[in-house]
Amino acid sequence: MTSQSVPKISPLSNFRVVLCQTSHPGNIGSAARAMKTMGITQLYLVNPAQFPDAHATALSTGAADLLENAIVCTSLDEALTGCAYAIGLSARKRQLSHELVNTRVAASKAVEIANNQPVALVFGTEMSGLSNAELDRCQLLAMIPANPEYSSLNLAAAVQVMCYELRMAALENADLTPDITDKINELATLESVEGFYTHLEETLLHIGYLNPAAPKKLMERIRRIFARIRLEKEEVNLLRGILTLTVTPRKHDKY
Repeated sequence: MTSQSVPKISPLSNFRVVLCQTSHPGNIGSAARAMKTMGITQLYLVNPAQFPDAHATALSTGAADLLENAIVCTSLDEALTGCAYAIGLSARKRQLSHELVNTRVAASKAVEIANNQPVALVFGTEMSGLSNAELDRCQLLAMIPANPEYSSLNLAAAVQVMCYELRMAALENADLTPDITDKINELATLESVEGFYTHLEETLLHIGYLNPAAPKKLMERIRRIFARIRLEKEEVNLLRGILTLTVTPRKHDKY
């Protein structure tokens, strides 16, 4: 096969693949290989069982540079620092109110954002996938529409499918004019959104709406309300301003 020149795909440089609690180092190496074939190079590892590891390097097959530059984190929040959007990958439907789409739709949404800001693709453990707490850190849930009678995919294979869809979406997006691709407003970073959730929880406790003795799943439900929209930077500032004045109302002069 002869190589052909292809247009530069800038959105791909704004993607990071986040692997959470990966148990087998070989899957990390295979995932790195899958990423590099599609032009995605940022790899983040959250508490991997073994890394670095010779088996990971052997299975990376030419993508050892991704392993050398991989960032190991102690929490998912750390791995998502600086991102404006996170997509959680799941092999099964969840009893959650997250928006659920297939990987092709997810890739189209992700590339739109990655034209301007970093986006994370979050994968869970080989055995159980992402926990509900990890999914709470994501704004979108994506599934690979595999054979329902045998839908189990190896971690690296799932990474390959998602990275392929991102590359195809980026190629299609490259034909759009700049005024279309740059239309999106600046989204709030995920850490600033987390700051908003903390502020909101403190306010709900202060006004008595949230009962600390029986919180149930109130904050989880609230998170999922906001997960269905893309909070912009200015919107987070606006909401936090409202929360501040809810606790300490501004006194107005009486005329």
